[in-house]
Amino acid sequence: MTASHQPSAADLRQGVIFIVSAMLILPGIDAIAKGLSGSISAGEVAWVRHVLQTIFLLPFALRDGGLRIGPNLWSHIARGVLMAAVTVVFFAALSVMPLADAISIFFVSPLMFTLMSAVFLGEPIGWRRISAVLAGLAGSVLIVRPSYAVFGATALLPILAAFGFALYMLLTRKLARGGSVANAVGMQFYVGVFGALALTPVLLVGPMTGLPFLAVAMPNGIEWGLLVLLGAIATGGHVLVALATRRIGAGQIAPFQYVEIVGATTLGFIFFGDFPDPLTWVGVAVIVSSGLYVYFRERKLAAPH
Repeated sequence: MTASHQPSAADLRQGVIFIVSAMLILPGIDAIAKGLSGSISAGEVAWVRHVLQTIFLLPFALRDGGLRIGPNLWSHIARGVLMAAVTVVFFAALSVMPLADAISIFFVSPLMFTLMSAVFLGEPIGWRRISAVLAGLAGSVLIVRPSYAVFGATALLPILAAFGFALYMLLTRKLARGGSVANAVGMQFYVGVFGALALTPVLLVGPMTGLPFLAVAMPNGIEWGLLVLLGAIATGGHVLVALATRRIGAGQIAPFQYVEIVGATTLGFIFFGDFPDPLTWVGVAVIVSSGLYVYFRERKLAAPH
């Protein structure tokens, strides 16, 4: 699909399935990281996550020829470094902020992604798509009405993570357009490789800095199990994101990214006892409605092939 054409009905359907599936499972990463934050630092969790992603995807990348990096070496390096930085910054935020609060602030990222794609990739975004993105953002704010305390200095961490993730998605979209499933696996493999390479020297000097989010400790058995689960969720979720970006554009993806707040709210209730109030369910309804509006409108406009 080119930047100036609508996706086909099949691409739209598959892209929506991939992005919604990813957004439903990815909050599991944040919940596990928050649960580990008392004993394992954000930097160490991020490093293990990238190493495990590399290990999990290596057999598939070798089988499918996904190791052919081609002329996009610096783009792959940038994606790995960006994801490593986003992971550390966001996990550091989770160590001191409620899960839903941090994710709510992070959800300026889809709007950043949509606008960046229009500027740098030439993807069309009409007022209807922008309205859907803004509606999803409003829904996420309804779910968690962040207090003034959250919008202090700590709130800069998820905002910074959101900007980094928008850049990561922009590069993902650029690399994935016209690619194959093998490309998607290879792309995520290199995120793991370059993310781990970027974090290794940081963690080697981290203990000398005295910064708690760069501390290094040996996990116990249960913690190792949780780290492996986190790595598996991260790997599968971001492969789904890459597959989605191959099929649909930023304007179609962005509203569905807000589905993640549904997963975060559910996990917050299950593991942290945060029972959603009526206004929260209104926010969930707004988020789902914005995504469905974009889906059915794009399906109507999709080329019949």
